[in-house]
Amino acid sequence: MARILIIRFSALGDVAMTIPVIHSFATQYPQHEITVLSRAAWQPLFRGLPANVRFFGADLKGIHHGWRGLNTLYGELKKLGFDAVADFHRVLRSEYLSLRFRLSGIPVAFICKGRIGKKKLVRRRHKVFVPQKSSFERYADVLKELGFPVSLDFASVYGRDGGSWADIEPVTGRKEGKKWIGIAPFAKHEGKIYPLEQMEQVVAHFAADSRMTVFLFGGGEKERAVFDRWANRYPSVRSMAGRLDMQQEQNLMSHLDVMLSMDSANMHLASLVGTPVVSVWGATHPYAGFMGWHQSQADAVQLDMPCRPCSVFGQKVCWRGDYACLRNIRPEQLIGKVEEVLCRDNHSSKTERA
Repeated sequence: MARILIIRFSALGDVAMTIPVIHSFATQYPQHEITVLSRAAWQPLFRGLPANVRFFGADLKGIHHGWRGLNTLYGELKKLGFDAVADFHRVLRSEYLSLRFRLSGIPVAFICKGRIGKKKLVRRRHKVFVPQKSSFERYADVLKELGFPVSLDFASVYGRDGGSWADIEPVTGRKEGKKWIGIAPFAKHEGKIYPLEQMEQVVAHFAADSRMTVFLFGGGEKERAVFDRWANRYPSVRSMAGRLDMQQEQNLMSHLDVMLSMDSANMHLASLVGTPVVSVWGATHPYAGFMGWHQSQADAVQLDMPCRPCSVFGQKVCWRGDYACLRNIRPEQLIGKVEEVLCRDNHSSKTERA
C-alpha cells in the first residue's frame, strides 16, 4: 500500500474540479491511501468519495498561516508517512510544502498549468484560438507522472437517483412532477456575471410557468438581497441562500432538471452530480479548460467577439468598458437553451422522482 498526498488549495470551483480525478484514482487503485490537502471549508466536497480517500483541512488563516504555519503544517503531514506527493496547485504554499517533501526523499510531481497557451488565447491581439487541455486532464497527468495512470470514468457523486430526499425535503418540498430549474447568477468577478436586470427576465419567464419551480443558488449579503427581491416578486421562485449547507446544496442540484450558471463554482458543483448545465461565458471561454465535468460546449451560451476571451479567470477589467460579451446576450437565448435541455429525453426521468 502507498500513501499519496494530493495538494489543492484555491477557490471552491478549482477544488471541485479535482473530484472526478480523485474519485477515478481511488476506485482504480483501492489498495492505496489517498489524502487530499485543501482548505478546511471544502471538506464537504469529499464526503461522498471512496473509503480510501481522506481529507486534511488546512487552517491557512490561523495555525497554518505564514511561513511558520506552513512549517507546522509540514510537520503534521510528515507524520502521516506519505510515499508520494501530487501538487495539483503549484503556488507558493504548495511548492514550499512539496520542496520539504522532496528534500526528505519523497517523490513529487507538479501540475503543468499551460500558461503559455492560455496567454495566447486571451491576449488582445493575434489570439491563438485553440482549446487548451482541461484541468481534469492536467490533474491526471500529475498522477501519471507519479506512476499512477488514471482513466477518468467518474459519473456522479450520487447514484442514478441522486441524493437523499430526507435531507432536503423540509426546505424544498416534494417535486411532484414539476421541472426543477436551478439558477446561479453570480460569480467572483464582474467579467463572468450576466447583467442582473436581464437575468431577472429569465427568472420571470420560468416563474410564470406553473409546471416549473426555480431555485436560486448563491451566498453573501448582496446575493441574498437580490434573491429575496426576486422570490417576493415571483411566488414559484425559492432562494436557497443560507438555507442549505454545501452538501445539501449538491443534494438538491442532483434533483434539478437543469442548472443555469455562470462560469463559477455552481457550474462545477452541478456537474459533479450529473446535472446538465447551461453555462454563460463572457470574459472567459471554455477553451481555457475550465468547462464543467462532462458538460457540453453546445450548452455554453457565448458570443463570438474578436476581444473574447480577454481573461482566463475573469478578473481583468473590460478594455471596452461595457462588458458587451455579456450584455449583448439576449435573455431569450438563455431561455431557449434551458428549454432545449429540458426537452431532452435522457433527462426526463428526473421529473419522475419522488
